Amino acid sequence: MRFFAGFFAFAACLSSPLAAQQPAEPGVAGRATPPAMTDKENLLLLDLSTGGRVTIWLRPDVAPKTVAQIKTLTRKHFYDGLAFHRVIDGFMAQGGDPKGDGTGGSDMPNIPAEFNYLPHVRGAVSAARADDKDSANSQFFIVFQPRLALDKKYTIFGRVIDGMQYVDAIERGEPPQNPSKIVHAYIAADSPPAYVAAPPPPPVGLGAPVTLPGTGPGTTKPAGVAAPKKAPAPTPARKSAARR
Repeated sequence: MRFFAGFFAFAACLSSPLAAQQPAEPGVAGRATPPAMTDKENLLLLDLSTGGRVTIWLRPDVAPKTVAQIKTLTRKHFYDGLAFHRVIDGFMAQGGDPKGDGTGGSDMPNIPAEFNYLPHVRGAVSAARADDKDSANSQFFIVFQPRLALDKKYTIFGRVIDGMQYVDAIERGEPPQNPSKIVHAYIAADSPPAYVAAPPPPPVGLGAPVTLPGTGPGTTKPAGVAAPKKAPAPTPARKSAARR
């Protein structure tokens, strides 16, 4: 079954500032207190192939089972190298599928729905699922623009608080022609290394020299280069067939 960040009627609203600009929410009667945004145990770091590190503030106060599974998978290096396989401009970027086609997940059990009061605004990180509300597993999506019609239908478990520009740069497509990837994923409490940009691909070389057949001992040419051909006999010049 395909996992998806569902389409519903678009709800128009203004984007609010990223949570990084706000203090941690105070406790509300009947609600658990969220962790501080400086709590490294609840900061998910995604090093993206788009050029930088994204910091996601995890919210175990509203989605404890989802956050616990995301942390476990991250520490198993499950997300390293996975692509964003479904990216819709103005909506969201979806990843976390080892199959890369929206049908895969991890070997861990599916997660029961933890729908909560957090809104699907810009930077929200939510669990992708199939039709079954309890089918979330490893896939997630990051919201580009508000989609409040998804509220309480998908489990929000975090919010981007730094590096949203690298999310914005993710290659679009369903699937993208050249998918952007999660190079590495870390939990900040695990003392990850600093972000290091992926090295550029090596230049295409001519390869090792090889001996040209029939040209005598010691005669070589670069690999992949055709042997020179005998020049054709000159022919009378002809007018171009192109019309001006």
